[in-house]
Amino acid sequence: MSPPGSLEVGAIVTGLGGGLALFLFGMRQMTEALKTVAGGRMKNVLARLTANRFTAALAGTIITGVIQSSSVTTVLVVGFVSSGLLTLAQSIGVIIGANVGTTITAQIIAFKVSQYGLLLIALGFATEISARREHTRQWGTAIMGLGLIFFGMELMGGATGPLRSWPPFIDAMGNMSHPLLAVLAGAVFTAIVQSSSATTGIVIVLASQGLISLESGIGLIFGANVGTCVTAVISAIGRPREAVQAAWVHIVFNAGGVLLWMFFIPPFAELVRSLSSSSAELDGMARLAAETPRQIANAHTLFNVGNALLFIGFTGPLAKLVDRIVPRRPEPEGVKPLYLNELSLEQPALGLDHVRRELGHMGAVAEGMLGRSLHVVTTGTRSEVSALAREDDDVDRLHGAVITYLGKLSQTNLVDPQPKFLSGYIGIANYLENLCDVIDENLLDTATKRLRLGIAASPSTVEVLQPIHDKVCKAFQQMLEGLRAGDLEAAGKAIASKAKVNRLASRATGHLAKRLVASEPHRLAAFQIETDIIEDLKRINTLTRRIARVLIELEGTPDEETNSGP
Repeated sequence: MSPPGSLEVGAIVTGLGGGLALFLFGMRQMTEALKTVAGGRMKNVLARLTANRFTAALAGTIITGVIQSSSVTTVLVVGFVSSGLLTLAQSIGVIIGANVGTTITAQIIAFKVSQYGLLLIALGFATEISARREHTRQWGTAIMGLGLIFFGMELMGGATGPLRSWPPFIDAMGNMSHPLLAVLAGAVFTAIVQSSSATTGIVIVLASQGLISLESGIGLIFGANVGTCVTAVISAIGRPREAVQAAWVHIVFNAGGVLLWMFFIPPFAELVRSLSSSSAELDGMARLAAETPRQIANAHTLFNVGNALLFIGFTGPLAKLVDRIVPRRPEPEGVKPLYLNELSLEQPALGLDHVRRELGHMGAVAEGMLGRSLHVVTTGTRSEVSALAREDDDVDRLHGAVITYLGKLSQTNLVDPQPKFLSGYIGIANYLENLCDVIDENLLDTATKRLRLGIAASPSTVEVLQPIHDKVCKAFQQMLEGLRAGDLEAAGKAIASKAKVNRLASRATGHLAKRLVASEPHRLAAFQIETDIIEDLKRINTLTRRIARVLIELEGTPDEETNSGP
């Protein structure tokens, strides 16, 4: 038979390119939807299953298997490492498991389910347009994405059918039996399309047409594992250090695994054949088309599972190697955000969790300011006043970072109850910033006035003010426990502090009023300063209680004190 004419070549290119485009688009749609609906739960799975390298690998496998994206798993890992919740060695276990999780895609594709693509597209579309809840709509999008993957596979299969009888293509596939050529071809193609899953899909499509042998398919799959490292490197450009380290873990694991296995493809292929089902009743190209897709999927799984078992014992040395490749940079002076990174914006559930942690960090700085405020305002020096004012600048910096980050997060695809948490966290950030402004603009102004007039607070005055300050600090500490650990009981105690603070304030004001008749210089000015301190402490307690209310409202369990006034 003569080679296909120009029209047939055009049809092949169109069918293959269009099918690949649908495959990639469907993969992206499915991944984004699953990330949205399952990201929060996957974050919790990751938090619970990273006690050691083996459970960390299991967590990586589960998360990637569900979300069908190792890049999303990497986002979770980077966020946890940057937050100090995972060590680099633990994160390597997760990344190793993620590579195993990606093999599920190949296993699904190897089942001849492409004919159900249009049915899934119709089902997913119907779900998406008819669902009232955003969560259900996202599931519809995921189903439609899976249908597009299958339909794209069917188009690619139909387009490549004529290549069975085209000698140049048959010769090219024959050359693929050489390991280096197959690995190079798979790596280049994966680097171009930026998806190892797409390469795997096309390899299985070619195998289903009887166009490639198992050995060639294994070489191409190995190449896909090398080519996906390019994706990891590109995605790490301009990212936090932890993201760059994760990219290097991918490179070492994937490239190292391929180097270990590349020269043993023939025996590896025989092992795969012995473990896979056969179609002995067929022969020639028909048998090749029937057996090879499943064998390639099994080879993909065995390769990654084998690598995981080999590398899992070397997470410590691998962590040290990556730490040398990507050394820690000198940190800038001053307080800076600890938990916010741009990579987590790709995973809203994780991004919101990082905001909560950053608010806890911001609250810790505010707690330090509040704890020293009474000493500074009553007996502190000018240098102590200036030092406390600089801490307010730190809080302002953190506030700006949190609000900016939340603004970016608001542009992502949020589902209930994420918008409620985003709004609540904006309120908490503003309340914390306002609370520190009370210290900076009110209490420190009062301290400056005291120093200018040369007034010294008497021990008896400090003794009266101290219980108010202690109670205000205690309430703030309880609120902070609610923010950091989700302790709603502690947040409720912070709300209930209003009555005690008001009683202490009334008692202190009465005591100070009696001292107005004392024959001391600047007695009236001192009384004004002292009563201003009391009012400022009450204002701080009000803002503390408002934060505690937001925390309780976010959990959907309003406290009985919630409606008792500010």
